Amino acid sequence: MKTVNLSDLTFDAEEERAVIEVLRSGWLSAGQVTQAFENEFAEFVGAPHAIATTNCTAALHLALLALGVGAGDEVLVPSLTFVATVNAIRYVGATPVFVDITSLDDWTISTEAARRQVTPRTRAILPMHYAGFPCDMRAIETIAAEHDLFVVEDAAHGPGSWVDDRHIGAIGDVGCFSFFANKNLATGEGGMLVTDDEDLAQKIRHLRSHGMTTMSWERHKGHAYQYDVVALGYNFRFDEIRAALGRVQLRKLTAGNEARARAHARYVELLRGIAGVQAPFAERRGRLSHHLCPILLDEKIDRLELMKRLRQNGVQSSVHYPPAHLMSIHRHLATSPLPLTETVGRRELTLPLHPRMGSDDVEYVVETLRTCL
Repeated sequence: MKTVNLSDLTFDAEEERAVIEVLRSGWLSAGQVTQAFENEFAEFVGAPHAIATTNCTAALHLALLALGVGAGDEVLVPSLTFVATVNAIRYVGATPVFVDITSLDDWTISTEAARRQVTPRTRAILPMHYAGFPCDMRAIETIAAEHDLFVVEDAAHGPGSWVDDRHIGAIGDVGCFSFFANKNLATGEGGMLVTDDEDLAQKIRHLRSHGMTTMSWERHKGHAYQYDVVALGYNFRFDEIRAALGRVQLRKLTAGNEARARAHARYVELLRGIAGVQAPFAERRGRLSHHLCPILLDEKIDRLELMKRLRQNGVQSSVHYPPAHLMSIHRHLATSPLPLTETVGRRELTLPLHPRMGSDDVEYVVETLRTCL
């Protein structure tokens, strides 16, 4: 029986060599390899500043802290996202205001709904580029300008996604990326903030490392001999091993995303022939990361039973995501139903998608899906 995993790594001898070089260097915490990765990532997305962090959750947390978002403030955020997006808002003492998605074809934040939910307490908008498909950033920028709001982009799914010749994550005040093990650019754990604001970047660097004015690497190299602590910071530093992996993965990213795009296009083509299944974002074109392959099932289909059958036939699947506003920890904050989000939450199914997938793998998944249905 054929096995098709939900995601897969593209690691090979190149990553092995990069890690071995770090081990032999004798320096493991954030240093010159991390700085090189930050510079290369900044150049890739077209942002002046990039700051590596322990993960994307920490990046979101630092972004909101550095912008001064806190108690008494509201942040507009989609409920159809990984819970970390919402958690980060509550870490700083602000209140998440849940916004519905655009439609059953476009699962990104509804800018019309977001506009209606702005209040005098609204301080920021936190859009999430679902599966790497860009939100309507022009409309979001307009809303932000009209109401003097910050824009923090959750681009965890988006390395390699562009809109209007701008890389997502490098459009708002701050963009946050994830390098978790299942991401397009994977380092196991890890994240990155990007911004074009030099003062904001410096504030984030301080907050990332205990509020210290210099890092250990700078003192090790003799560029500084002492430090001050200027903020109540955190230990959200990156390390050299993951930075080494990240530099190699960044070089592979474009080719990997192109392979994902080919697999996704084949999915869209084949899924048209299956009753009870709809592929969102089917008509989107351009340079996209294609991080996930989500589908929408007919209301009558038992999703859990379907997932079990797929698994029995070697096909791994998942759900992205249970709506955050329905989770026990956040449910008391939900002010009204989000009908489109709740529909997708009940009916979404994620199919395997990664750079190692060939057309035969896609065909096997779709035929297995057809049989299991």
